[in-house]
Formats: sequence, C-alpha cells, structure tokens
Amino acid sequence: MTKLINLNVFKDFFQSSNAGGILLFICVILSMVLANTDFAVPLQHILDHPLGFENDSIHLRYPVLLWINDGLMAIFFLLVGLEIKREIVEGELSSPQKASLPILCAIGGAIVPALIYLSFNAGQETASGWGIPMATDIAFALAVISLLGNRIPSSLKIFLAALAIVDDLIAILVIAFFYSSGIEMTYLLYAGIGLVVLIVMNRMNILNPYLYLIPGIFIWYFVHHSGIHATIAGVLVAMTIPTNDTDVESPLERLEHALTKPVNFLIIPLFAFANTNITLESEMVAGLTSSLGLGISLGLLLGKPFGILLTSYLCTKLKISSLPEGSSWRHILGVGLLAGIGFTMSIFIAILSFGNPLHVSEAKLSILITSLLAGIVGYMALRSNKTYSN
Repeated sequence: MTKLINLNVFKDFFQSSNAGGILLFICVILSMVLANTDFAVPLQHILDHPLGFENDSIHLRYPVLLWINDGLMAIFFLLVGLEIKREIVEGELSSPQKASLPILCAIGGAIVPALIYLSFNAGQETASGWGIPMATDIAFALAVISLLGNRIPSSLKIFLAALAIVDDLIAILVIAFFYSSGIEMTYLLYAGIGLVVLIVMNRMNILNPYLYLIPGIFIWYFVHHSGIHATIAGVLVAMTIPTNDTDVESPLERLEHALTKPVNFLIIPLFAFANTNITLESEMVAGLTSSLGLGISLGLLLGKPFGILLTSYLCTKLKISSLPEGSSWRHILGVGLLAGIGFTMSIFIAILSFGNPLHVSEAKLSILITSLLAGIVGYMALRSNKTYSN
C-alpha cells in the first residue's frame, strides 16, 4: 500500500510561522521601546505579580513571568514535540536517507557554536551559557526564507524546517540534562505514572487528542516540581499522541493544527514581549564585546554556518547523503546563516543559564543583535537572480 502523507498541517505551520515571525519581531521592538521609557517599571511590576493559588498540598502560585516561561512555553514545546513525531513518522525524518543530512547538520550546527562559546568562557562564571548559541528559532528562520519566494528551491525550505526541528530536539535534551535543578524522585515517579497512563491510552487506540491533555496537565505539575524543567512535559505528552502515515488526518495532526496558530500568534510573541524588556545600560553595551557576548555572537553568526557547511561537505564526500534537490553550496551557507537566528530558544536557555540578572540581560542583547544580523546576511546570501518553478 502506498503511503500518502498529509501535508496540510505542515503547510499551515509553515504559513503561520511566516506571519508569526513578523509578529514576533514587532513584539520585540515594542518590548524594548517600553523597557526604555517610563513604562519600564509598571511593566516589570505586571510581570512580577503573583498569580495562582497554593496550600499545604498544592503549590501553584507564581509570578506572571514564570507562568509564561514555564506554563505557556510548555504548550510551545508540546507543538515542537508533535512536529518532531510527525516528521519521524511521515516526513523528512521518516527514513535514514531523508533524515541523515538535516539530523547530522543540526548536530554539527549545535556542537561548533557550543565549542566557540566555551573557547571564550571556559573557566569563567559565564561558562554555563554554552547551550545558548546552539539553538535555532524556527519561526524567525522560516519567516526570512519565505521572503525569498521562488528564488530558492522548495527542497531547501523543507531542509531548513527539518534541520530546525531536529535543532529544537537537541535544545530540549540539553535543557533536560544540563539546565534542570536537583531531581525530586517522588514527583518524577508521579510524572512517570502519568506518562504510562498516556501510553496505555495510545495502545487502547483512544483517538481524541484532547483527552491526552488532561493527564498531561498533571504531568506538567509533577515535572515542574521534580526539578526537571516543566516545558519538557510538553514533549513527553506529544510523543504519546496517536498518528499515522496516511492521508487521513490523525489525532496528532488535529492537535497540531489546533495549536499552530495560538502558539505562533500568541504564546511565542508573548514570550518574546515578556523576555526582551531590556533596559539598556552602558554595562550591557560593553558586554557585547565581553567573553559572554562574543561567545554568543560568534557562536551563532560563525559557528552555526560553519558547523552546517562542514557537516554537509563531509556527508556528501562520504556519500552518506546528498544536498537538497536543486540546491548549491551557496544555498547551504545561506541556510547555515539563517540557523544562526537563535532568538526564542536561545533566550530561553539564557534565562536558565545565569543567576546574575546582568548576565541574562547581556545575553539577551547579544542574541537579539546577532539574530538580526544572521537574518539579514542569510537573506542576502540566498538571494540571487535565478528563480525556481518549485
């Protein structure tokens, strides 16, 4: 039987990511403007305002900012997990031949930036930020590449999307293993029981995806209190949602379709707005040329394209895989530069990396400036006179 892949969800995701990237940019600008006016203090008071409830048994009272970073971002990670699973089952990661190049390029594009960062920061208190330049912002990267239209082959857009999805998976694993606090085994056991419930539901062929979210909320609570970052719960829940490799819309695709626009148009812009309210100070500007700033900037702007180019070259020479159809080495360089747009995940890791607020602010500013440069240079590298029918 021929496998027919349902591409509607992927198309919806790609299209909404384009517009979402533009909204994301607007939120960043608005947040930074407000942070450098008289609205800075009231905005910070709103973000610090506690919400929720707690008693002797339940602890769910946190500042607004934490609800955004640990609560709403778990929904973002749920969507990322759904995308990863769908690509593994029926997309660009569904076979070794398809998956080899984006997977290996994502790994190469993560290792080289981390090594560059450590070369500047090893032995210093900022060394813990090595995970910051490893990440790619899929919404921004796809938004930029979409502006090129038929100036690039469609295979290159799919390659970038697959690479960014694997990149997200690497970032998730890095957060889980290196940026989580001490583990509380009791809560982790409760979360494991909840995960087993979801697996049993999958085996029982329960096809309503929203039924999986009820145990998922409890898993989020237990993971949050276990010491592992709460957003990982979103990925765990996503892996249990049923899917298929036919043209019939699966529960996973239904949930992904339902989440794509809220995530791209609400959650990610809100995260950006809440976490880029940076009040510019002279110390922060000087931090751009510090070991922290240079490690992030050079990691993203040079490490990403070099790691992806080098990995692509080795893969083609060793005949492990081939370049995307119709693409050239100039295209791969451009994709590598766009992968240097680290924004969302890089800022998220920066928040987890440092206890010093000044280091967090310096990291955010470096990420913002470098991501903007990576987007501009990547766009110019990919822009050419040749057009493709796609």
